[in-house]
Order: sequence, then C-alpha cells, then structure tokens
Amino acid sequence: MITCFIRYEIDPFKKDKFAEYSRTWGRIITRCGVDLIGYFGPHEGSATAGYGVYNIKSLTDYEAYRIKLANDDEAKANFAFATLHGIFTREDRIFLRKVSS
Repeated sequence: MITCFIRYEIDPFKKDKFAEYSRTWGRIITRCGVDLIGYFGPHEGSATAGYGVYNIKSLTDYEAYRIKLANDDEAKANFAFATLHGIFTREDRIFLRKVSS
C-alpha cells in the first residue's frame, strides 16, 4: 500500500471554493476505487496550504485510477471548477510508503 499526499497552494480568498472542490472529490475518488483518507483545508496558521490524502495499492493501480478520472464526467467538471475559480496556484503530489508500525 502506498499513500498519495497532494499539497495545494490555495488562494487565501478562495478557501470556501477549495472546501467545495474537496467535498466533490470525496465522492469521485471513492467511486473510482481509491481509499480516500481525506482532504484538509486551512484552519489555523497557514491560510494557503491544503492537502488531499489517499491510499492506493500500487503505482500500477494509480495509473488505472487516473484513467478512470479522465473518463469521469464529475471529475472533469471538478477540474473545470478549480480552473474557473482559480482556487489554487500549485499542486504537488508525492507517494510515500508507511514504514512505522
């Protein structure tokens, strides 16, 4: 099992839009077969950092998941929503494996 951490640099005036975007991914990601841990938005401290975190079995499964997303109408609409509203200025993705017990 690997965990994908997505870090977003959010426009601080669009935190509510990021929350809406994130809630929508909650439906899409699980429907496409990935174990969503959750999306996390600014609360205290930084007003510009947000995270999405999910587990996936392998990078091969990740590639299959990305194909499902590319063909999912709600996923396409959510990408368009983020672009239209300029919710974030940067998105970074890293895959990590749990090494502690």
